[in-house]
Amino acid sequence: MLASERAQKLILLFLIFLSFYATLGYYPLFNLDEGAFSEATREMLTSHNFITTYLNGELRFDKPILIYWFQALSASLFGLSEFAMRLPSAIAATLWAYAIYRFTKRSFDATTAFWATLFMAGSIQISIIAKAAIADALLNLFIATSMFAYYFYTQTKKKRYLYATFSLIALGTLTKGPVAILIPVAVSFLFLLRDLRFWLRSIFDPVGIALFLLIAAPWYIAEYLDQGSHFIEGFILKHNLSRFAGKAMEGHSGSFLYYIPVLLVGLLPFTSIFLKAIASIRSWFDTPIKRYLAIWFLFVFIFFSFSHTKLPHYIIYGYTPLFILMALSFPQVRSRFLLLLPYLLFHALFLALPFVKNYALAHIKPGSYEYYIVQGLHFDALWIGYFAFALLLGLYLVKKPKEFATIAMAFVIIISLNFFIAKTYAKAAEVPIKEAALFAKAHHIPHIKMVGINTPSFSFYYGHITPRTAPRPGDVIFTKRSKLAKFENFAILYQKNGVALIRLRSEDDTRIHDPRP
Repeated sequence: MLASERAQKLILLFLIFLSFYATLGYYPLFNLDEGAFSEATREMLTSHNFITTYLNGELRFDKPILIYWFQALSASLFGLSEFAMRLPSAIAATLWAYAIYRFTKRSFDATTAFWATLFMAGSIQISIIAKAAIADALLNLFIATSMFAYYFYTQTKKKRYLYATFSLIALGTLTKGPVAILIPVAVSFLFLLRDLRFWLRSIFDPVGIALFLLIAAPWYIAEYLDQGSHFIEGFILKHNLSRFAGKAMEGHSGSFLYYIPVLLVGLLPFTSIFLKAIASIRSWFDTPIKRYLAIWFLFVFIFFSFSHTKLPHYIIYGYTPLFILMALSFPQVRSRFLLLLPYLLFHALFLALPFVKNYALAHIKPGSYEYYIVQGLHFDALWIGYFAFALLLGLYLVKKPKEFATIAMAFVIIISLNFFIAKTYAKAAEVPIKEAALFAKAHHIPHIKMVGINTPSFSFYYGHITPRTAPRPGDVIFTKRSKLAKFENFAILYQKNGVALIRLRSEDDTRIHDPRP
């Protein structure tokens, strides 16, 4: 058991730094999402249009405005860099972790709050989004805090909690749209089925509605005035209603069971604790607070399981209550081997990668984009030594108290993810994109087109829009190496792993084929 509450807080602070901040500028932006958000922010700063977002010169209605404002502010302070683009997410994730700690400590005790927060900061899926230059950490902060505030309102009837709920929902609506409204409204309805009169009074509170409109409405009105029906069709219909009820967008579909493996992997290294919590699901409904948390998690899981468009990060909207329920189940964990088994399997898998790389290459189409990425993965002696050490450490931890073992494996898996796995993948897949863009920028190459590839981070590093339009003789093209065979008579300016920067020669007899799918 930990020595004191102060020691618990120090452990959490160190883990949060390691998980959220230590690698903010350690590797290039990841495509597609980080590149898209960052390039849209760069174009916002260039155009000084802080109402409507554009990506490579085209309207971007994927998300509302708040994350772009925060990224623009960060870039204004620290310059256009990976660190600046990711910093708002890291700060949001830190506040999210703090909210989990405070809510759980108030509702239960300091030890439960410690474990809930450790599970949040130490799980691999949270560590990924907590420092990603996307909207999800910010959205989860507002979903979690609005849900916490509303629960306190149901217990105390103090209006300040209700007004805080409306304000936080409004901020969430500015971050990612209607989902920030859906989850609090649906969960609170299910929680208060026996007191619908109270629920109706709360959601139709005139002061709360006024606060919501005061915070959220100005941008939505300004955007509609700027773009009119394009905004309604692009944002409301396409990127919100169609994601759930319409055809799966951009191929992001899946079965009803889609989120089960996502949970098992995303909650690493605490998967066994999650399974223990699920095994005691009946106990989730024996007190009002646990029932509220259970409804929250189960609603998110079921709702997004039925959604036509499925993405791994959607389930994170239900992680906050799950971390608390897992913390409540942690004392019932008995087997230290089963506790550490997910950690051991994780590190055994990555220890094996250098030895199965050639086998994997033999089963990938030669010359494909994926082939070049796998070929570009380099596993040195440090990789093998580190993962062997991590695996042996896990076997050693089996003999230690479960509290110590759980804290240790949280730190080790975060180091594995952020300093080895993400870095190695980035070197193979993202570094060549950044290098190609910086090459073009350093040589003042104008008017580059992006053909057969969609990597917005190229535009970010290049510092200019790179439209995805049909190529013409004389154009400079950024493309995949696997697409080069579709061009004739060109010069390679830069080539590495899966990407290439080429100049099409302008002879009259040059035949050019558009390689875009």
